[in-house]
Amino acid sequence: MTVKTIVLRVDGTNCDVELVEAFRRAGAQTERIHINELIRGKHSLEEYHILAIPGGFSYGDDVAAGKLLANDLKYRLHKDVEKFIDQSKPILGICNGFQALVKAGFLPALDSRREQQATLATNDRALFIDRWVHLRQENRGTCVFTKSLASQLYVPVNHGEGKFVMEESNIHRLEENDQIVFRYVNPEGELAGYPWNPNGSVSNIAGICDEHGTILGLMPHPEKFIHRYQHPFWTRLSASSEFIGWLPLFRNAVDFARRRFL
Repeated sequence: MTVKTIVLRVDGTNCDVELVEAFRRAGAQTERIHINELIRGKHSLEEYHILAIPGGFSYGDDVAAGKLLANDLKYRLHKDVEKFIDQSKPILGICNGFQALVKAGFLPALDSRREQQATLATNDRALFIDRWVHLRQENRGTCVFTKSLASQLYVPVNHGEGKFVMEESNIHRLEENDQIVFRYVNPEGELAGYPWNPNGSVSNIAGICDEHGTILGLMPHPEKFIHRYQHPFWTRLSASSEFIGWLPLFRNAVDFARRRFL
């Protein structure tokens, strides 16, 4: 048997092809499925071991970024997504997918409460940001996606509403629970303000997981850097470099699902 990943798309999704390629390179049988096929019963989440929600402008980001997709997840697919989570199947939300998971209440889910506890707000400078940033991996072992990842990573961001906002008391709880997975840093690996924290996220948070570590959401786009030739300075890398960027993150999810479900 093969690990099966569903890359969920809706009208406006535009990073789904890259995400499919990332999971295929990681060894999973991967399918792009429109949400309507799940709602109508043509496909079911039960068929899959990993759920991946890509970036893009779902439903044109009407109302707010990721909000309408969040409502689909919360009200039209709620039982299926809840069952997926209860089975400890990995879920990855990138950019718009992260926004949807947060606004649907599936992240951070403190105290196992699946209600909205944070948000992704408009960037401090009210501009769409399209650039590369440095991240520092913060997770101490809870998140199933981060094994063998480098302590500091380079990755592109593309968003207009990526400012992570949460009450300070709950930020402390995320830290205590090992739920902060990535933070924006400067090239030296230190917490810093703009431009290193591109959107003004509270506590420089770029990505979080749930308490069990099987749901990961992040604003940057790891699926856009899985090969050395995608690095903006790839010509400076040695020809024999094994530099594979973020591919280990996807392999970790596939390996976890293989061990757990096959």
